[in-house]
Amino acid sequence: MDCVDHSNVPRPCVKIPEKWQSAYGILIGWSLLYTNSTTTHTTLTMVYVNAKNYFCDSIINNTDRVLSALIKYHGLSIIAVFLLAIGLFHVALKVVSYVAVLLDVFVLPPTNYLPYGSQRGAWAVVTGASDGIGKEYARQLGLRGFNVFLISRTESKLRELAQEIAEKSKVETKFLAIDVSTDSPQNYKDIETVLETIPSVSILINNVGLSHSIPTPFLETPPAELHNIIAINNLATLKITQLIAPKIVESVKEARATKKFQKGLILTMGSFGGLLPTPLLATYSGSKAFLQHWSNALAVELAPEHVDVELVVSYLVTSAMSKVRKTSALIPNPKQFVTATLSSVGRAGGAQEKFATSTPYWSHALLHWWIAQTVGVFSKLVAGFNYKMHVDIRKRALKKQARQAAGGVADPKNTTAAREGYATESLKNETLKH
Repeated sequence: MDCVDHSNVPRPCVKIPEKWQSAYGILIGWSLLYTNSTTTHTTLTMVYVNAKNYFCDSIINNTDRVLSALIKYHGLSIIAVFLLAIGLFHVALKVVSYVAVLLDVFVLPPTNYLPYGSQRGAWAVVTGASDGIGKEYARQLGLRGFNVFLISRTESKLRELAQEIAEKSKVETKFLAIDVSTDSPQNYKDIETVLETIPSVSILINNVGLSHSIPTPFLETPPAELHNIIAINNLATLKITQLIAPKIVESVKEARATKKFQKGLILTMGSFGGLLPTPLLATYSGSKAFLQHWSNALAVELAPEHVDVELVVSYLVTSAMSKVRKTSALIPNPKQFVTATLSSVGRAGGAQEKFATSTPYWSHALLHWWIAQTVGVFSKLVAGFNYKMHVDIRKRALKKQARQAAGGVADPKNTTAAREGYATESLKNETLKH
């Protein structure tokens, strides 16, 4: 019997024995349910379609002989062999997933921004733009040829950054100083007013955010702090997106009609605090977990409109707000982190188990993948480790505050707490309160 491959060259094939067809179908189906990797889905589907009726080059004959030998000489039953096959498939999928991480982080070329309107008059909107990660997003998008609309709290910093970007990148800039923690309707009217002066928006960076001042039990969290975290991380992010996303959809439709550019992009900053349940940062952790589901749902809704939506997951990044000043393999500076993020839009990095999600920085990606593929992100073990770590961080932070209140700290930069920056996601540079 002959089968024809994609080059239309006949090759001898062997029909899969009926006793193995069900096993192949079950294994392939199970593996498709197990993984979220697009590359893995495509590969396994091709294997199933081709293996359903025929397997070329006598692979099945060889497989049949090997399995028969195992059964005959080692006393293994069909059930045992089937379970062994499942185990091998499980290991193979882990390997494929890990290779995908390495390809995403180290091998594949940087994202091309021409389809998003780079150098073609499109605008990018960046929230929380006056410092740290948001400031670096604005700079790098300007260097990629996007006009930039900056939104944050401190007008003097925004004015200075807007001037810097305009001079260095030769693009247009606009800025708006608002305090989104107030959840004032006037804030959103002001954003709309600026949007009316912008002809085409293709990118939104939802970077605005706030965390706890130090790790704090939920029952002791000040009501004002709880309110501000939810108001900034969730309400402001949703309302700003609801204002700007329609502008992106409209801009993409017009641009596709004139072949100016092809698609839009919405990036929302997530966090390991949202990936992993984080005791003593419960409100912050919950607010970031909310963004995961919201962003994923929005990704599905906007896909038909040619707008890509991704949640970007990060661990610690050096900044004045995070109190972490020294970079390391696990802690990049804002420039390193944003470079990794913008270079890998559309790729999962360490978030292989999630769709429309990226953990782009290499060490964060490897850590995310390892946790997800071993104990799991919702493991009680991980939550317990996080709890013990943050209890210790809280003790050190309270001692530092007491010393400072008593005037006993000559140089805060030399204290253990300052050097380690509380080593916590809770103090990372995601805050609008500059």
